[in-house]
Amino acid sequence: MKNILKMLKQYKKESILGPLFKLFEAIFELFIPILIASLIDIGIKQNNHTYIIVISILLIVFPLIGLLFSIIAQYYSAYAAINIATNLRKNLFNKIQSLSYSEYDNLGFSSLINVMTSDVNQVQTGINLLLRLLLRSPIVVFGATIMALFINIKAGLIFLFVTCVLFLVVFLITKITVPLYKNVQTKQDNLLKHTRENLNGIRVIRAFNKQEDEVKEFNVLNENHTKSQLHVGKIASLLNPFTYLIINGAIVLLIYFGALKVNVGDLSQGEVVALYNYMSIILVELIKFANLLITLNKSIACANRIDNIMKKESSLKFKDDKTINKSGYVVFDNVSLTYQNSAKESLKDISFSVNKGETIGIIGSTGSGKTSLINLLAHFYDTSEGNIYINGTNIANLDIFSLREMISIVPQKAVLFKGTIKENLLWGNKNAKDEEMIDALNLAMAKEFVLNKEKGLDSEVSQDGKNFSGGQRQRLTIARALLKKAPILILDDSTSALDYKTEASFRQNLKKLSYNPIVFIISQRVSTVAHADKIIVLDKGEMVGYGNHQQLLNNCKIYQEIYNSQVKKEDEIYG
Repeated sequence: MKNILKMLKQYKKESILGPLFKLFEAIFELFIPILIASLIDIGIKQNNHTYIIVISILLIVFPLIGLLFSIIAQYYSAYAAINIATNLRKNLFNKIQSLSYSEYDNLGFSSLINVMTSDVNQVQTGINLLLRLLLRSPIVVFGATIMALFINIKAGLIFLFVTCVLFLVVFLITKITVPLYKNVQTKQDNLLKHTRENLNGIRVIRAFNKQEDEVKEFNVLNENHTKSQLHVGKIASLLNPFTYLIINGAIVLLIYFGALKVNVGDLSQGEVVALYNYMSIILVELIKFANLLITLNKSIACANRIDNIMKKESSLKFKDDKTINKSGYVVFDNVSLTYQNSAKESLKDISFSVNKGETIGIIGSTGSGKTSLINLLAHFYDTSEGNIYINGTNIANLDIFSLREMISIVPQKAVLFKGTIKENLLWGNKNAKDEEMIDALNLAMAKEFVLNKEKGLDSEVSQDGKNFSGGQRQRLTIARALLKKAPILILDDSTSALDYKTEASFRQNLKKLSYNPIVFIISQRVSTVAHADKIIVLDKGEMVGYGNHQQLLNNCKIYQEIYNSQVKKEDEIYG
């Protein structure tokens, strides 16, 4: 809530004028029953036609003025709410972009999406209603009570008692529902997470014929979410019937009391009608107020979830390490990695150095820590032990922007964005010319299929690049990385969808790069890394081999096993 309250200060004018004009509207509304009372007691009883006309005009003018004030109040409230929601999304997006991979792992992408969309929308609704009704409803209720006390003290005491009872009921129900709404949001996260996983993995689900199992699991989560909503909804729905019950009981008591007072001459007929109207106003306002509190409870729960993310700080540590290491351009010095909430190290005591222009292959079985090693170099995660140096500087001393400018990554999963091929390539270099893009596509073995398309570089890319094959997506992401011309190029299993001939041609093209980068090639194929200057062999997070292809064949058992399982098998198959 603190972030939202700070944002309200940015819209002081709207936050003041919205409730203020609602207050003016409420004041005009409170005068209506008094006017009706005087119309009955003076105009109708005394048959004063002029007075009837004047009061009738006022009964038309006052609501119209109130309507004008209400429209102005609605404008200011909506303006503040929409702009605060816009700023919240902007701040949330910036905060999410600043977090490390560890925070993403803990928070979960489904929860982040839910907060960015559903929670922010709920907060927007809450702020809008807060500025419009939070002051208006109590003021109208207490104002009606005070006006009733002016008409008749004993009758006013009925109002005072009813108002206190109603606020007590509202308070108790609110106190019960706030934690329940938090539970509803958590279950909504779980439902969204399952839905997202199913949509992303729909082909796998169908391939394994698991549609029915997934539908059953979804139904269970959906039913749990529904039960939670129904439970809190049932409790929250008690507000309206309790309010009606108490107010209608008070109206019956008021009419009975008023009838007795009229008989003895303590109250006029107009005053009884005014008291009845004030009680009706209180009924309407308390129902509004009750619904406002229900919405505010949801909004507070959502605001707290937003606050929790805004309070998150990146777990990446920045050290004041002045060590100058000249043994290589990239140096891993006794580096280990333990993921959060993991008891076992994913990488242990990794040390090596790389000089400019060298190509380093990284090979190992699935889960050996290949991608984890590269994630450390890009400072997506912090090392749990040891240090990494680039050009003699500890990467923990470099700001993230400067570090990432030095590194160009082709991730394991080929990610393209909706737009055009050109727009996707410009991610690598926003100032790149068409000729440079064509050169990058040529080096990535993608020039032919791009130029064969009718629109060439301006050809459309659908969401996730689904209108391209796996190999085409990989080659486009490689071209995007090459266009950046960073001193460090990382290829994380990025040629797995390419045939051997295309991959071999691409490896030859890497040697032609004019800017002579350090190239890290991660793969499970021996043929992909065999031509590297040095090869790192990983097994269960440990570096069990380091050298060129021939050295590892002679000295590294794990590399020999990988080689024998792949190369000899291929020889048997292809003769």
